[in-house]
Amino acid sequence: MKVAVIQMVSGADVSANLRQAAELLRQAADQGGELLVLPEYFCLISQRDADKLALQEPLGQGPLQRFLADSSRELGVWLVGGTIPLSCDGATTALTSNQVFNSTLVFSPKGRCVARYDKIHLFRFDNGREHYDESEVLAAGTVPVHFDLPSTDGHTWRIGLSVCYDLRFPELYRHHAQAGSHLLLVPSAFTHTTGQDHWELLLRARAIENLSFVAAAAQGGLHDNQRRTWGHSMLVDPWGKVLAQRPEGPGVVFDELDFELLGHCRQRLPALQHRVL
Repeated sequence: MKVAVIQMVSGADVSANLRQAAELLRQAADQGGELLVLPEYFCLISQRDADKLALQEPLGQGPLQRFLADSSRELGVWLVGGTIPLSCDGATTALTSNQVFNSTLVFSPKGRCVARYDKIHLFRFDNGREHYDESEVLAAGTVPVHFDLPSTDGHTWRIGLSVCYDLRFPELYRHHAQAGSHLLLVPSAFTHTTGQDHWELLLRARAIENLSFVAAAAQGGLHDNQRRTWGHSMLVDPWGKVLAQRPEGPGVVFDELDFELLGHCRQRLPALQHRVL
């Protein structure tokens, strides 16, 4: 299956971000990409996290969801829409009116939304110079989500969803492996500070321990708000080999994932069958 992860440097202008995303998606589709993945916050990285509240949409309607649906249909691709802010209306958990879900939506080549994942783990970091606390604006999801993609390669790929900070919690990815996932997606906006030390290490570890492909679409560069993200969007095979990556700046990271390689790795080292806990 031909997979493309999109790297962006999103800013405070939503329209400009969508134009950049549309161009990169078209480039990926022109290369033959069947599954395209946008990064976390592809639609907006602005001065204040609270700006996401004004951009929130109810599930099933709004310009961001129309953009994703139209893009997948017009390009004839499976599209994983990074993340967008979805309203908490109707949620069963106790939430405030000043929170949204940071949600990944998956669209089929017909433009139909086939899966939704709300980011479970919310990032918090403070080293005295940088401070982040996503829980001030975001509500945490509670349910792992995967979807099935019948590929033109003749195989049905089971694909597990995650977002950014989730990467530090291996139990989520083991849950996906237990459910039979072959490919793990990680749309992200890793900080430069944490990314330079942990990003590749964590992605390769998740691939190796679950004997799964990993596709990570990242934000990568200096944003309008002077935040710098690490980038290094990449594709990793089940043996932990980095197949392709892009250090910084907008662009497309593309490769063809070999389903037979996955089966070979799992047969050669049947670690998923050896679990005792």
